[in-house]
Amino acid sequence: MKKSQVHNQRSKPLVVFVSTFPPRQCGIGTYTHDLTIAIDELHSQLESRIIAMNVEELVSDRYPRKVLAQISEPKLADYQDVARQLNALPQVVLISVQHEFGIFGGEYGIYLLHFLELLTKPAIITFHTVLPSPSKQFLEVVRRLTNLVKGIIVMTRRSADILKEDYGISGDKIHTVPHGIHFLPYTDGVAPKKSLQLSNRFVLSTFGFLSRGKGIEYVIEALPQVVQRLPNLIYLVIGATHPTVLRDEGEEYRRMLMRKVYELGLASHVRFYNRYLPLKELLQFLQATDIYIATSLNPDHAVSGTLCYALGAGRPVISTAFAQAKEYVTEEVGALVDFRSPQAYAQAILALTQNNELRLQKGKHAYFRTRSMIWPNVAITYMRVFVQYLPGLNLEDKTLPPIKLAHLMHLSDSFGILQFANLAEPNPEFGYTVDDNARALVAVDLYFERTRRRSVLRLIETYLNFLQYAARPNLEKALAGKSTSRFFENYINSDRTFDTVRNDSENLEDANARGLSALARTSVTVGLPFVLRKRAWDLYQQGIAVVNNFVSPRAAAFFIQGLVYILSRRKDVQLSDLLRIHAERLLGLYGQSHDTDWEWFEDQLTYSNSVLSEALLLTYKLNKETKYWDIGKSTLDFLIAQTFNDKMYMPIGQGGWYRKGGQREHFDQQSEDTAAMVQTLKIMYTISKDEKYRKMMHKVFNWFLGDNVLGQIVYERNTGGCYDGIGKNYINLNQGAESTISYLIARLSL
Repeated sequence: MKKSQVHNQRSKPLVVFVSTFPPRQCGIGTYTHDLTIAIDELHSQLESRIIAMNVEELVSDRYPRKVLAQISEPKLADYQDVARQLNALPQVVLISVQHEFGIFGGEYGIYLLHFLELLTKPAIITFHTVLPSPSKQFLEVVRRLTNLVKGIIVMTRRSADILKEDYGISGDKIHTVPHGIHFLPYTDGVAPKKSLQLSNRFVLSTFGFLSRGKGIEYVIEALPQVVQRLPNLIYLVIGATHPTVLRDEGEEYRRMLMRKVYELGLASHVRFYNRYLPLKELLQFLQATDIYIATSLNPDHAVSGTLCYALGAGRPVISTAFAQAKEYVTEEVGALVDFRSPQAYAQAILALTQNNELRLQKGKHAYFRTRSMIWPNVAITYMRVFVQYLPGLNLEDKTLPPIKLAHLMHLSDSFGILQFANLAEPNPEFGYTVDDNARALVAVDLYFERTRRRSVLRLIETYLNFLQYAARPNLEKALAGKSTSRFFENYINSDRTFDTVRNDSENLEDANARGLSALARTSVTVGLPFVLRKRAWDLYQQGIAVVNNFVSPRAAAFFIQGLVYILSRRKDVQLSDLLRIHAERLLGLYGQSHDTDWEWFEDQLTYSNSVLSEALLLTYKLNKETKYWDIGKSTLDFLIAQTFNDKMYMPIGQGGWYRKGGQREHFDQQSEDTAAMVQTLKIMYTISKDEKYRKMMHKVFNWFLGDNVLGQIVYERNTGGCYDGIGKNYINLNQGAESTISYLIARLSL
């Protein structure tokens, strides 16, 4: 088979990327590898494939099956052959060219023009380099390229401005998508340093292919005055020599750097790693870094993946003032220095080494500011660009992530699940709640029903134990004949004492109803060992003997959920009466609040809104009385009208809610609302068999997967956690119990 012959055809629509690709060692290839993995993980409707650019005519048999064909950079016929073959494949719907002038043949990479001129498929081009003030010939090539594609992607605002101002390209065609980064948990660097045997060292690092344009010699020349004040400093120069440089001049540049190190007496302060590091090892070095040094000598350097990686690892950055750095390296995340200035490097390094608090703060700012750049978010943005030119492409068909309990377990100890987290780490300061442990119990019940994995029985027992502990004070009162308005104490401190102030000052109806509902759910969980089901049932019966009259609308709805769990499996006159009382209470609230423009139970939409409609739908499902169906459906349809637009689901923001006659709040969107709507729509679809509700259910779930106002992933597939909410400009990166459990319940409902 010729290297330019397209193979491995598939029935799914294909987006084909023209790029270098691993195992070829090239930054563009690494970028394309990471981007296509992210796209394939997110979207089930299509697949990505590669046309791999080779330096020479030799066919590589090391490419993965993802590579459809290869093009030899200097061979024009390859470009033409591959274009014709792509035209002949009906499943190829779009071509994405990852452009760098050095990887395409002909003067200024002009062979790519021949490829695009023959291509009949729509194409998008991503410019990894955009040079200002182009020569006449350079300008002509770029303009011809942009005329042959539907859209243009660049990675910085500056690159977009240059294309518009210096090349005269319409801004309507240009899309700015940042360079991607890999997810890393934030760390202070202690553990990575220990793993790399760098403990007690202050670590500077620079990584990437080595070449004379790196300017590393100026950092080395800055170090003598720095190590006088910081004798434990070490500078890591990480990366192999660029393959083209190695071919043309060998290791001359590296040898020059090493001579300089020895001449300056820095042998114990500079370490070279002359190899192309695997990703995992590279990221570990970044996490062990105290200050990252970006050393480019090219003022027009448009994009540095290494700079993006360093910021994404939460490292403060000292950088020369090249084009991207001037946009990314603000005072909040680091410092810019003059080109070729050892003195400037020395001053900047010393300024950060002498103020640890400032240095750590800059690193945290870098981490938080780059969350929109993790690869799944970049993939979402790419797909939003693609769909503009492929209107038939349905972005709602996303790949469901595997179900992971890792973060749920990380937040849980032998007593229960902690309420909050700092990023992904449990924060014991605020203790535990019945709300969260009840949610966790339901989530693990659902997981057990689906998987029958007995390993999670320990979690179920933990959350049951917690609810029993939370009920103990009021159960003792009830047994002693004393009155009490609640069964559960909601707030329990980290030392396992009850937070009496909060428990006595807040309305705990929601928490009590949620706890009882979770017990009801557990008592009928299919396949669960009898001893656990009986424990849940016994505690539930004790609970409804203490409290069984809920006034709060959501508490009434949660209570109804639990009643229906039980009554759908057994007859019970007392529970049937309680169901009717609470369902009628919701109907009464609806009668008081609704009018022709406001089909709702209250004068405002707040949190977990859909559970109110769901409670009536569940009641109808059980007893078939149409009044519950009518109001359940009309209120759900009203809620849908307030929270859906053509593109996405937008839950009511918790920053101000939505009062009748007022303006709805759009931000501080919460996972709990989203999970509740997924469950309600599932029940609505189960009852009605109306396909639109099933589609809406998946559309709501996609809120977790980036179909939201920020276009960013809310579920963190690396940890199995879920971020705590969506603000106007940012995502709350803490992964607490409520959000994580809400995601799990939503995922387990699909």
